[in-house]
Amino acid sequence: MTDISSNASQDKPRSTLGLAIWVLLLLLLTALLIGLGTWQVKRLHWKLDLIARVDARVHAPAVPAPGPAQWSDITAENSEYKHVQASGILLNDKEVQVYASTVLGAGYWVLTPLKQADGTTIIVNRGFVPTDKRNPTTRPAGQISSETTVTGLLRINEPQGTLLRSNVPADDRWYSRDVTAIAAARGLQNAAPYFIDADDAKNPGDLPVGGLTQITFHNSHLVYAITWYGLAAMTFGMAVFLVYFERRRPKAGR
Repeated sequence: MTDISSNASQDKPRSTLGLAIWVLLLLLLTALLIGLGTWQVKRLHWKLDLIARVDARVHAPAVPAPGPAQWSDITAENSEYKHVQASGILLNDKEVQVYASTVLGAGYWVLTPLKQADGTTIIVNRGFVPTDKRNPTTRPAGQISSETTVTGLLRINEPQGTLLRSNVPADDRWYSRDVTAIAAARGLQNAAPYFIDADDAKNPGDLPVGGLTQITFHNSHLVYAITWYGLAAMTFGMAVFLVYFERRRPKAGR
């Protein structure tokens, strides 16, 4: 005859062990989710600080564009969107048009090297032109030949094209503002490793149209943090429920 009481006593440790494993796993998952939520909070503070720094740079008075002695220290974190100014001669014969999709529609950015008095060159994104004005001969008034001063925002190099298209320098097809590749394709010497997005000062003939820099930062870190913390609360609640249910079982005659 089977000893029912013996089997029950053997099942009880196994049941308790299984419960302990489930509770431990839920607590570990809770800790992981809390960690993810805390990481998103840190990212939130970092993003808010970045937005504040960029806003301060954009609205600060223009300063001279960094020279060769500073080029090696330029990073997106310490320099992008600085309000800068540079003077020189626009090398219109070395202009490059980069495909663009803007608030004005599809067209091209006009990138022109600016030769400075010290012999260095800064590529300037002079602004947007529609597709039918891509050819410089269709906008001769905007091809400034005298010395000029450009004011705008410092932008970091955009290498390797876009997600869908790669630059093809051999065919003069450009989809990103890769100043390193552009400088090589146009035979520029001592070119800065950044470019300048020109401000909205009007060019002769009203083309190119400057001042179209989009300064936007995707910031969903608070939503992510709330999500992770919410999931952590749910998993912790499940662990508490399992322990509570186990303690109630003898009283319910289970």
